Amino acid sequence: MTKPLAVIIGVGAGLSASVARLLAAEGYDLVLGARDVRKLDGLAGETGARCASLDATDSVAVRTLFNDLDRAPRVVLYNPSARVKGPVTELDPEEVRRALDVSAYGAFLTGQAAARRMLAADPQDGVRGTILFTGASAGVKGFPRSAPFAMGKFAERGLAQSMARELHPEGIHVAWINIDGAIRNPGRQEPPDKPDSMLDPDAIAREYLNLIRQDRSAWSNELSLRPWVESF
Repeated sequence: MTKPLAVIIGVGAGLSASVARLLAAEGYDLVLGARDVRKLDGLAGETGARCASLDATDSVAVRTLFNDLDRAPRVVLYNPSARVKGPVTELDPEEVRRALDVSAYGAFLTGQAAARRMLAADPQDGVRGTILFTGASAGVKGFPRSAPFAMGKFAERGLAQSMARELHPEGIHVAWINIDGAIRNPGRQEPPDKPDSMLDPDAIAREYLNLIRQDRSAWSNELSLRPWVESF
């Protein structure tokens, strides 16, 4: 039988790499999209993935990537985001525009292209696929000196909510995951005075897999993940 296909956009060494390894172990074929695919050589060799050089804000590039897939994806993850920090009165408008393009517009382009391919595919047990968006607590509450990130993540969350209401009845599971805290990515260490204060990317990946496996009678459209020591 043909393996299910997963597409991960915005792949780096942290969360998205953990998701890629887990899905490969679960029997998925992988397509990994990133601006710089050279950094993915090791991960591709480890998972057997095909890598695609991709600017997630380029509508033609995103559409072409999905149109050229040899089969409809069963899982699509949009992971990129962009931060611009500073007082709102001093932010560079073009930097803000770029951040919004990555966090929000790119999420729309990927969600649209993924939904088109999934809707054209035959459902399996009533399910056509799962589309996941990596969010952040900035999509729930805006923080000072971080307006562009809040704008982008609020927009991404709204997109996911709208898509879920539209596509769940069509057999496509859409969910937005609030990563409420810093991720313990390679090269990043927890402060000595704050042990256990970061999220383990492998643990997050397992929760993404749980979303993918959810029975359609009880689909989640939002999930919040935070370290047990995090206040909220």
